[in-house]
This record gives sequence, C-alpha cells and structure tokens, in this order.
Amino acid sequence: MAVFTPIEPSDISDWIATDFEIGQVTDVRGIQGGIENSNFFLDTELDGKAQQFVLTIFERLSAAQLPYYLELMCHLADKGIPVPKPLVDKHGQILFSLKGKPAAIVSKLPGLSRLEPQLKHCAMVGEMLAKMHLAGTDFIHTQENLRSLSWWQHTIPQILPHLSDTQKTLLTKELAAQEHFFSSANYAQLPQGASHCDLFRDNVLFDSKGASDTSQDVLGGFFDFYFAGTDKWLFDLAVTANDWCLADNKQDFNPTHLNALMEAYQSVRPLTKQEQQSWPLMLRAAALRFWISRLWDFYLPRDAQMLTPHDPRHFENMLISRKTL
Repeated sequence: MAVFTPIEPSDISDWIATDFEIGQVTDVRGIQGGIENSNFFLDTELDGKAQQFVLTIFERLSAAQLPYYLELMCHLADKGIPVPKPLVDKHGQILFSLKGKPAAIVSKLPGLSRLEPQLKHCAMVGEMLAKMHLAGTDFIHTQENLRSLSWWQHTIPQILPHLSDTQKTLLTKELAAQEHFFSSANYAQLPQGASHCDLFRDNVLFDSKGASDTSQDVLGGFFDFYFAGTDKWLFDLAVTANDWCLADNKQDFNPTHLNALMEAYQSVRPLTKQEQQSWPLMLRAAALRFWISRLWDFYLPRDAQMLTPHDPRHFENMLISRKTL
C-alpha cells in the first residue's frame, strides 16, 4: 500500500459529494506499506458523524481485470465473510477512474493487525479462511491467479542477472520442480475456487473490543484482495501458513502455531488425500512465488512515495527450509 499517485482532498471532494452519499471529505491520507497500489484512508463527515473508508488507485491491474476482485469482495461480504465491501455510487458503479487510473472505495474494517500472532489468532484465521473458500464456491466469476506459474516463468529471466550462482541454481531448479508438480495428476485433482493468495499477517485485522490487550480479540476481517484469483485452495492455505506460523528464526515453522491454523481450517473443510500428499510441494510453491515477487520489486523497483521494498532473502531462506520437509 505505497503511494504512486498522490492525491489531495481537493482532488476528490467534488466527486465524492456529487456521486456518493457518504458526506463531505475531511481528509485523505496515504497508507504506508505494500508495493502494488496507491492506498489512502478517506475520512468523511455525514450529518455530524465521522466515517472512514479506504480509497485505492490501481497501478498495475487494468479496468478489465478489476471487476473480479471487487465483485468477489461483494459476494463474500454478502455471505457474511468479514471483508471490505466496495461502495456503490449513485449510478450503480463500484469501479471508477481517478487521475486517469482505475479506482475503488471500500468500507474500512475494524481492528489492527497482529504481527506477532498467538495461537488463537492462527486458529481464527484458519477457520475463517476455510469458511471463505466455501463461501466462494458459488461465485460465478473466474480469473486466474496472475502471480502463478506463467508469471514465474516470465519473471525469472528478468531477475536472474542480479543473482549469485547459488541463487540462480536454487531458483531454476525449484521452478523446474514446480512445473512438474503443476502438470501432475495430483495437482489436477486439488480443489480450487476463489482464493485470497496473499493472506499475510498485515492483511488481517483483529478487533480488541476496547480491551487494552489481545485477550478479547475477535477477527475484524481479511482485506487487500487484489492478488486474489481462482486457484487451488491448498495454495491459499500454504501462503497463509508460511507467514502466520513462523518460528523465531523467521524461516522454519512453529509447530504449535501451524497445528492451530491447520486444525481450525480442517474443522470447517478437511483436506483431501491429494491435498495432504501435495502439502510439502505447495508450501514450496508459496515460498517461491513470494521470493520471485520480492526479487522483482527489489531489483526492478518503481518510483513511489512511501515505498520500501521487502528483503527477498526472507523467502529465499523460507524456500530452503521448506525443501527439507
């Protein structure tokens, strides 16, 4: 959630007042973190009541691709899954143009991220992720995960010149292993559907209900669906486990956190035999996907305000760890 396209209240005040029923703009502030889109907290006031939303200007996704993400959030919200819901303007639209780029406004979820999750946080996330997967089974739209195998194949040649020989070997051998896995009969049988594909700790909020500690935490919701796609649910679970269940060394698993996440997920949707067999390779696929992405952002960055690329070595080390499972 960096800022590539700065905006001021004066840029949007008339638009908001004319096309929405959320009152007058009182402030708009860039959100730090993330590296894909320009995101802002949008403050308004209606009948003396302060309200807050999230405004996103999309920097890479096209207007043709965006309805999938926005309509998926609408679908999940209507099914009772705690996700941001896109605002509909007076013309019945949820996708807009701002400064020549696609844009959307969504509701703001309550709570804060828990970057050092406890067992209960892992369990809440696992349970809700399974419920989200099942809630999406009747979502009528499909769109491939745009950061899956074909993107890896396209991107790796661009980043190889920046890597050491050891890194090149690790990356190319793992890509070959994943190409074989993705073409296997086991992979073809894995259940799939709408998936978040980026459910890191900073994309989940917990509401403490006013408590000064985390003892009263409830799940506030999942957000940032702009890497979502139709993918294997096991990949979505692997991405989540790789981030939520880390040991202190930030690369191996904390087994108690992993058990909490997996047991809660399977209490709602038990894994199939093929999923159980594919779990080690899918954990590697999830680590590889984000290592490639971090390398791409690190060595081929875009100009942006408030942008700090993440260290790629985190997922390099994680991939090495996952290969030992």
